[in-house]
Amino acid sequence: MVGKVSEKVLLREGLERTDNGMKQTSWPDVTPINQKNYYTDYMKRDDQVLALRLQAEANRDRLVQSAKDRDRALARNGHAEVPLPVTDIQPEDGAPTPNENLDPSKVIVIHPGSQNLRIGFASDALPKTIPMTIATKFPQTESEMYEALPRRQFEAKTIDQQYGEEWSKKYQKMCNDLKVEMRAKKLKVLPNSKELVVNYNRRSESEEIPLHNDPLQIEWTDVETLEDPKSIASCFIGQAAQRIPDDSNPKFKLWWPLQNGWMNEDDYTTAEHLYDDFETLLDKAIRQELGLTRNSAWRNYSCVFVIPDLYDKKYVEHILKSCMTWFEFSRICFIQESMAATFGAGYTQACVVDVGAQKTSIACVEDGLCIEDSRINLKYGGYDITETFIKMMLYDNFPYQEINLRRRYDFLLAEELKIKHCTLHPNDVSVSNHQFHLRAPNQSTRLYGFKTYDEVILAPMGFYDPTIFDNSTKIRSRRKLIDRSYNAYDVEVPDDPAPAAQTAILALTKPSVVSNANGFQALSSDPNFATPVKEKSQPFSNFLRGDLNNGTPAGSNAASPAPEGAATPVPPAFHFGANGTVTGTGSPAPNGTSTARNGLSPAPPMPPAGMFIDSAARTAKALAAERDAVLPVAPLDIAILTSIQNAAKGDDKKLRDYLGSIMVVGGGSKTPAFTPALEEKLRTRRPELADRILITRSARDMDEQVVVWKGASVFAKLPANDSWITPFEFERLGARVLHHKVLWAW
Repeated sequence: MVGKVSEKVLLREGLERTDNGMKQTSWPDVTPINQKNYYTDYMKRDDQVLALRLQAEANRDRLVQSAKDRDRALARNGHAEVPLPVTDIQPEDGAPTPNENLDPSKVIVIHPGSQNLRIGFASDALPKTIPMTIATKFPQTESEMYEALPRRQFEAKTIDQQYGEEWSKKYQKMCNDLKVEMRAKKLKVLPNSKELVVNYNRRSESEEIPLHNDPLQIEWTDVETLEDPKSIASCFIGQAAQRIPDDSNPKFKLWWPLQNGWMNEDDYTTAEHLYDDFETLLDKAIRQELGLTRNSAWRNYSCVFVIPDLYDKKYVEHILKSCMTWFEFSRICFIQESMAATFGAGYTQACVVDVGAQKTSIACVEDGLCIEDSRINLKYGGYDITETFIKMMLYDNFPYQEINLRRRYDFLLAEELKIKHCTLHPNDVSVSNHQFHLRAPNQSTRLYGFKTYDEVILAPMGFYDPTIFDNSTKIRSRRKLIDRSYNAYDVEVPDDPAPAAQTAILALTKPSVVSNANGFQALSSDPNFATPVKEKSQPFSNFLRGDLNNGTPAGSNAASPAPEGAATPVPPAFHFGANGTVTGTGSPAPNGTSTARNGLSPAPPMPPAGMFIDSAARTAKALAAERDAVLPVAPLDIAILTSIQNAAKGDDKKLRDYLGSIMVVGGGSKTPAFTPALEEKLRTRRPELADRILITRSARDMDEQVVVWKGASVFAKLPANDSWITPFEFERLGARVLHHKVLWAW
C-alpha cells in the first residue's frame, strides 16, 4: 500500500492538482438533508414559541385563578357562584382565550389615512376625525415652496398650452363621449351648453362683501396660542393647523406624514423627521381629542391599529415599536382595513372597495380574513377628484383663476365645491348657476358667481379613466428614506407582500414586472407562456387584455409551485390560447378539443434553472425595484373584477358570490350616484353576469367614512382575541412577534 505522497513530490513529478473551479455538470446541485436534525422536533411545537407559550400560560393561570375563586366561594357560603373552569386547556385545538374584565373604554382605536385621522375609544359610537396634518414653524409656507395646484403654465398664451395639449385632448374627448352617452340615454343635450358656461364665467366679476354682512366668518388660528410660542417644537395639528393664516408671523408649514397611502418620503429629507411628525401627530391627537394628557395613564390602555390591506412591513414594524416604546400601551393588535370594514358592516363575505382620499384599496374578505392574492392598492381617490374638478373649471374660465390648492383656504374651498356640485348622475348634468364665498385671512369676503355643465360628472368619471388625473408626483422619491423589507434568511429577497392582483395591475403599464428571476419573460413574443409567479394561480384576467365578454377561466389542479429563486425553475401557471382566452388545468383547449392530459394544450416547458444562464436575468431585488417604479393605476371597474377573479381562483360559485357582495366604503365613495354608476360599469364589463352584480353599503347604513373604524372598535371588543401583543413579547422578540400574532400570513 502506497503511503501519502507530499505535494512537493507531486509538483516535481508534474502530477500536482490543477482545479479551475468549473463544475463538471450544469445540472443544479441538490443539498443533502442534514441527518443530525432530520428527526428532531425543534420549533415544531407550540411550547417552543414564546408568544404561544405565554398564551398557554395565561390560559393556565386563568384556570388556576378560577379554581381558587370557586374554592373560596365554597368555603365561605357552602355553594359556589363562580362558573366551573374548563377541564382541559386543549391548546392544540386553538381554543380562544377569553379577555376577562375587558373594558372597551380602555381600548384606543386608531385609523390613520392620507387626509384624515380617525381616533376614539372602542366604547364610542363614532370616532373623532381630524385632518392628518401637522403645522410647525418654517421659513416658508407650502404655497411658497411648491408649484401651484392644479399644475399649469401661467405664462402660456393659449388655454391649451397652459394645461398641456395632451390633457386638453383627453378633456375634449371625455366631453364628446359624454354627449354621445347622454343622447343614447335620451337625455336633453343643448348644442351650445359649453359655450354658455365659458362665456358666462369669462364675464363674471366678484363682489366684495363687508365684514358685518358675512355671518359665516372663519375663525383663523392665532399662532400666539401655542403651548410654548418660543419653542421650535411647538406645533398645531388637525383643523387648527389648516386654519393658520398663510401670512402669519412666524410662518408655519403644513406637513402630511402620510400621502397616497404610504409614508410621505417626497416632502421630508430624513426618516427621523418623518417618523417624529407621525408620532407627534398621534401623541397630540390622544391628548387633545381623547383627553389623556398624562403619559402615565397611557399604560392602562390598549390599542387597536388599522393598517392597509397591502402594507409595507417596515411601516407596521415602526408602528409596533412606537406603540410599545413611545406611547407604552399595555398591549396592541393590528387589523387590516378590509377586514375591519366587514366587521363594521356585519358581512362575512364581501369584496370591499375602500375609496379614500388618495388611495383606493380593493380586497376580497371571506370568514374574517383577507384573501391575499385579491389585494389591490390604487393610487387615486377623492383628492384627485377635487384637483381634476378645479382644473376642468379653470379650463372653462372659472372666475377665481388664482386658486391654488397649496394654499390652505383655497384647499378648503375646493373641497367644499366638490362636495356640493360633483355627481355621477347623468340627469344632473345641465347648465347651472352657482355661487361661492372666498374667505381669506385678513381680507374682505368676496362673492363669486359661476356656471357649471359637464365638469361636475367628468371629474368623478376619472375613476374609470385615471389618465385624466395628475399622476406625475405620486411615486416620486419612493424608497428614498425607507427601504423595503427583506427576508430574514436571505437578505437579497424582498419580503413585502406582492399579490397576484396587484401584479396584474402593474403589468397593465409595464408587462415586464411579471417576469421571473430566471430572466424568462412571461409576456414575450411567444403567447404560449403564462405568467410564472410563485403561488399566483391567476394573476391576469380577461378584462385586462380587452376580452370583456369571456367567461371565467378555470382554476389549476397542478402541484404546488417550487420555491421562488434564481436556482429553481418556475413552471407556467396556465396556458394562453390562440384567441386570447385563458385555460387552466382541467379546462378545454382553445379549439374545444382535448389535446393533452385534462384537456390542456401542451405548452413549451420551462428550461431548468442552471441549464441555460440568461445574462439579462434579474434578481428578486431588481424585480421589486421595477415594481416600485410603476404607478399602480387602473380603471376602478377593471381593478374590482381582477381582484374578484384572483380571489375566486376559477371557482364559479365564489365568483358569483363576490360579484353579488361588493361593498363600497370610504369618503371618496360619497359622490352622489357613485354606486349605480359603478354597477353599470361592471355590468358592461361582464354582461353574462349582469343579474348577479350587486353593490351594497354598510348593513347598518353607517357613514361610509367611519365603517372601517367602527369595525375595528367591534373587533377590539371581541371576547376571544389571540392577536394582542404585550410589551414583554415585544421586548423578547421585537418585530418577529408579528409572525406569530397577526391574524394573516405575515
